[in-house]
Amino acid sequence: MMKDTNRFMTMDVDVEIEKRRNQSKEFRDAWDSSREEYRLIGEMVKLRKTESITQKELAERTGNKQQSLSRIEKRLVSPSLRTFTNILDALGYRISIEKKK
Repeated sequence: MMKDTNRFMTMDVDVEIEKRRNQSKEFRDAWDSSREEYRLIGEMVKLRKTESITQKELAERTGNKQQSLSRIEKRLVSPSLRTFTNILDALGYRISIEKKK
């Protein structure tokens, strides 16, 4: 009997996600709505770095803990709208709404 030494399976994540999006409307809706949140958090991180502000400095400006900001930036937690706008304000930016094209 041959021993299985390969304990990991390889897969193309993009293909798997697209497959699941096509199989389930619930998955598709949840996945699609999460993309915008990920994009916005990514933009916030980029702004913080562009402004050369550390997480610790941003925490002091917003009254949050540095660990909380780290969890947001790692996308482990979703910030409330209030927290997100407070962070943007501390970075010198604001959020706006525009109609889709």
